[in-house]
Amino acid sequence: MAKKSVKRKDRVQAQYEELPYPHRDPKDEKKRLVTGSPSHLRELRHHLFKGALPAGRPFRVLVAGGGTGDALIMLAQHLADEGADADIHYIDLSSASRKIAEERARRRGLNITFHSGSLLDAAKLGEFDYIDSCGVLHHLPNPQEGFRALKGALTPEGGMGIMVYGTLGRTGVYPMQEMLRMVAADGSAQSRIDTARSLLSDLPETNWLRRNAQIEDHNVSDAALFDLLLHSQDRSYTVPELAQEVSEAGLRIVSFIDPACYRPESYLQDQDILARLKDADLVEQARFAELLAGNLKKHIVYLTHADRDEETVASCTNAKAIPVYRDEVTQRSFRAMPPGAQPRLELDGIKFPLTLPPQAAMVLRAIDGRRSLEQIHSMMPGSPDWFQFSTVFQQTFNGLHGFGKLFLKLP
Repeated sequence: MAKKSVKRKDRVQAQYEELPYPHRDPKDEKKRLVTGSPSHLRELRHHLFKGALPAGRPFRVLVAGGGTGDALIMLAQHLADEGADADIHYIDLSSASRKIAEERARRRGLNITFHSGSLLDAAKLGEFDYIDSCGVLHHLPNPQEGFRALKGALTPEGGMGIMVYGTLGRTGVYPMQEMLRMVAADGSAQSRIDTARSLLSDLPETNWLRRNAQIEDHNVSDAALFDLLLHSQDRSYTVPELAQEVSEAGLRIVSFIDPACYRPESYLQDQDILARLKDADLVEQARFAELLAGNLKKHIVYLTHADRDEETVASCTNAKAIPVYRDEVTQRSFRAMPPGAQPRLELDGIKFPLTLPPQAAMVLRAIDGRRSLEQIHSMMPGSPDWFQFSTVFQQTFNGLHGFGKLFLKLP
């Protein structure tokens, strides 16, 4: 068994040495900042730190299995933009991936400490307030070892942001992987990619991968195709399987991202069915939503220690809290929303209508990332009392926050 594990580990490492993933050109740092979830600063601060990073010391970050650096560069740039005192670390097995991530950081002038190695050795680097592990744990021979190793490197008040593959949304991927193990298990990476592309071109219309419009990675690049269809170590999770993995590691799920995608009411109008689910816990609600939607190809979750009792999520009841849009594009869009408008958001092929209160447009226009809730309250026409304003804001916030558009921070 040990020999097989070593061989598999070597194949995974060799893959990312030859085909660093995702493909990134450091020259593009002049043009754009790649953003996403987990580890967007406004998002993780809201879900894990009640809206404010730990004070009085550097915020210690580890990007575990950082690859070519998307999460690393995004979070490091966000922290630098806010002038935060941060101590940021990166670790990955692939020297080729590390080289790309280092060059991206250099071009932006970001201060990051780079390490070569396995995330299983994370604790050797000390304790961290926040750990990112995006798209890595599901490539380990024993993912539970990875979960436990990262937990062991987490401060008692710290949190993690992870992404693992979702089983239902990846329908068609694993039969394709099995076929390619039959006809393209060996040979050069390019020859295996060529075989995969030939097979893809001949898929019948009934093939599940061809019918799964949410899976397009193989059309992006050779590295993406190899990662999707020719990976030597790859597993996926349903919501209950992920919850069990997290629990066995001594962690707990704080939030699924985006929250609305894991809520049955985002998809259903039948109030009788929803009433039967109203007492279900976070995981059971997410389990039902996953089965219902069928398109969740990855699960992004924020985690903390299972024995951490205090609330970690920022609260709308705090009058000092400052609502902040995810980014400038989102801010321009919603601040320009006309009164009474009910926008629709589309995610992975599903259109979600937002049901906002009539006063939502006024509230959204007042949000500038600097004003607190009490300041926004004082701007509302008609002098509504705090309870009335709070109700309107909560409804407005729930709609946008559910799709990762609006968060809270503390001064």
